[in-house]
Amino acid sequence: MLNLPANPKQHLIIFTRYPEPGKTKTRLIPALGDIGAANLQREMTEHTIFHVQELQKAIAISVEVRFAGGDLQLMQDWLGLDLVYQSQGEGDLGSRMAQSLFDAFQSGAEKVIIIGTDCPGVNAEILATAFEKLHTFDLVLGPAIDGGYYLIGLRQAIPELFVNIEWGTTQVFQKTVDIAQELHLSYVNLPPLADVDRPEDLPIWEQTLVGEMEG
Repeated sequence: MLNLPANPKQHLIIFTRYPEPGKTKTRLIPALGDIGAANLQREMTEHTIFHVQELQKAIAISVEVRFAGGDLQLMQDWLGLDLVYQSQGEGDLGSRMAQSLFDAFQSGAEKVIIIGTDCPGVNAEILATAFEKLHTFDLVLGPAIDGGYYLIGLRQAIPELFVNIEWGTTQVFQKTVDIAQELHLSYVNLPPLADVDRPEDLPIWEQTLVGEMEG
């Protein structure tokens, strides 16, 4: 696959964690064990990147992986040399996301989307729709069924969207919408999707894999 120029105007940031046993997907450790939970993290990240690479065949985007845990060498050994890697840095999830957006816009991007790797329903089609919506809207959100969001897309850095939010709670999506309304941003929601965070969520992942094999 051709490496597109490092800086198309459309930029996708993937937030993930190096799959170190005991330090990742901790809420799934009771069901899967340390190694099983780390393996799930590994598989879900690879699944997300597969769909991102499908998207890259269709539209010009640059991609960067923001990682927690591990180091650059471990990330390259795992996911290859074709991706750009950057540490997530310090602070809560909000400050890390805000920093990644700031960096992307500073580098010349015009539309930036952040996704995680917890939501197996994220595919090339949803990502393409999100970039398309950023032609029209200031903010694109992908609501997660648990009250968070699996995707956020912006046309400029808006740090206010990432402060005073209790990350990991059921209020994250609604609080973000409230802030957007206070700032008079135009926004649009993508279809709600389910995260895989807890033991009871594991069938979602299994169904995704079965669906894709059949598809």
